[in-house]
Amino acid sequence: MIVLFALGSNGAGQLGIGHKEDVSVPKQARFSSDLTSPIASICAGGNHTLLLTRSGALFSAGDTDAGARGMLTPDQRSMRPQFQPVDLPVSEQDYQPFKVGLAAATWTASVITRLDPDSNKSTQVYTFGTGTKGELGLGDFIFRTVTPSAIPDFPPPGTHVIDLSACMSHVVAVLSNGDVWGWGNGRKGQLGAPEEVVQAPRRIEGLGFKVVRAVCGTEFTCLFGAAETGEIAVLGSDKWEIKTKAPSNAAGWKEVGASWGDIYVLREDGILLSWGRDDHGQIAPAGLSKTERIAVGSEHAVALGEDGNVVAWGWGEHGNCGPIGNASENGKGQQNVIASSRFVPPGAKITTIGAGCATSWVAIEMPTEDT
Repeated sequence: MIVLFALGSNGAGQLGIGHKEDVSVPKQARFSSDLTSPIASICAGGNHTLLLTRSGALFSAGDTDAGARGMLTPDQRSMRPQFQPVDLPVSEQDYQPFKVGLAAATWTASVITRLDPDSNKSTQVYTFGTGTKGELGLGDFIFRTVTPSAIPDFPPPGTHVIDLSACMSHVVAVLSNGDVWGWGNGRKGQLGAPEEVVQAPRRIEGLGFKVVRAVCGTEFTCLFGAAETGEIAVLGSDKWEIKTKAPSNAAGWKEVGASWGDIYVLREDGILLSWGRDDHGQIAPAGLSKTERIAVGSEHAVALGEDGNVVAWGWGEHGNCGPIGNASENGKGQQNVIASSRFVPPGAKITTIGAGCATSWVAIEMPTEDT
């Protein structure tokens, strides 16, 4: 059984813990049905959270007004805050269930891919929620939908989506041929040229390398080539010197992430590199233990260390970095252990970490009871 713990901002019930109060110590998330499949990813908009399992099931918690959780019944709306399955359409052609491959979120919208039942590849992209700057990718006149809607004619024939990322108001999809397409707010160049609002997927030109990963900040997009070659390109605004301070090469990367104003690169050797905004200690603190996994939120980051502990640092005003005392310089250099390997039950293990808009997440796989 998988048990999920959450802490941080919770004004809309986006932690799914049964109430709408912020918490600074991990509380167990609730589900309308047992969570049996391991968690593949956790992503969040401003006030909603998406949880994707490895079996392709999608759950959501949080705000019910923007439509970013899909269609909800009156009973679902009235329930105490918890994670509930997202109502996804059934294929009219073959009545196959909707299995999700990838998920991302803007401030008030959700973006997911649908796995083809034959190839098990992400051959369709669906969006739902509210987007006044093209975030839905559905054309000039669709700004809100509570029904997950397929983006027409995307991805192009013969390709599929291998990575999906979003931030406040733009979305980027990496395709199997190495191309990158984006939509939403591109006024700072985060979607390439011309710098404008992009209402439907548009190919980003002139990259010069095959892209395999993308991460999005508020006004920038960072693209990565294969770990063996390490190509890197940052598009968009240079606020917080996000472009100026970028390395010329990122060979050996293992995981990558972006906050609203920072980029993080976890190397295969366990060293975490980061650059960008640091007015609330968002940059990886000195003395951070060697790291196995990272998760990056709006203005904070979470790391699972080789020692089995989960630490958080950055802007933690909502409790998302655990209890914070009167630290100097707005918490710069401070890191808190939000989940310790010493207190995990025997036989259990931490399997997934997550970070959203001032929210943090730790999933623990509990041992199977003997029968």
